[in-house]
Amino acid sequence: MLTVLMLTIILTVIGLAAITTTTLDMKMAGGERLRESSSSAAEACMSSAVQIIQQTLANAAIPSALLPAAGTNPCIGTYNTGTGACTTKALGTGVGQNPLQAEIMGQSDGNVDSADPSVVGNAPNAVLALTDYQVNMDIDRLYARSMSGGSLQFASGSEGTGVAASIEIVYRIDCYAVSGSGTTASKISGVYACVASGESCQRKI
Repeated sequence: MLTVLMLTIILTVIGLAAITTTTLDMKMAGGERLRESSSSAAEACMSSAVQIIQQTLANAAIPSALLPAAGTNPCIGTYNTGTGACTTKALGTGVGQNPLQAEIMGQSDGNVDSADPSVVGNAPNAVLALTDYQVNMDIDRLYARSMSGGSLQFASGSEGTGVAASIEIVYRIDCYAVSGSGTTASKISGVYACVASGESCQRKI
């Protein structure tokens, strides 16, 4: 009986250890899956931000197709997480306005808008709605410079249409993937150098 009892105790301990190990493995696998999916969501936001920059530079304004409308994704305006609707938010640098176009075109620098959900009163430039995440996007223009080997050639018109392709503009893009619980699941930042004509953007950092 003593031998059977000892064997039973040993088998019980082994079983509990196996269950604990399996549970930990499942949690680690789930955490890794969430990390990968949130990172993918933030990367999708980066790609969308680059497209917005390029199209805005090429047209000297944010294309009307990207402005708030039913089904617009990413939403350049006010995104209602409850209904999933994108509502109009005027472009501009005034109180309550979205400075995105002014920032891209260099008409307004140093705006205090932020995509960080932990910042009280945060106002992302755009919101990308995905299945499991709401991804806040912030685009900030850093500076413009002459491309190495290029000459400065200016023509009439606004930046993006009048500046020659020898000028590149550097932007910082911040993307925060926010889970359904409202916590930040992933954050990605990148610096891109874009040709002023909007033809291309290259990631620097």
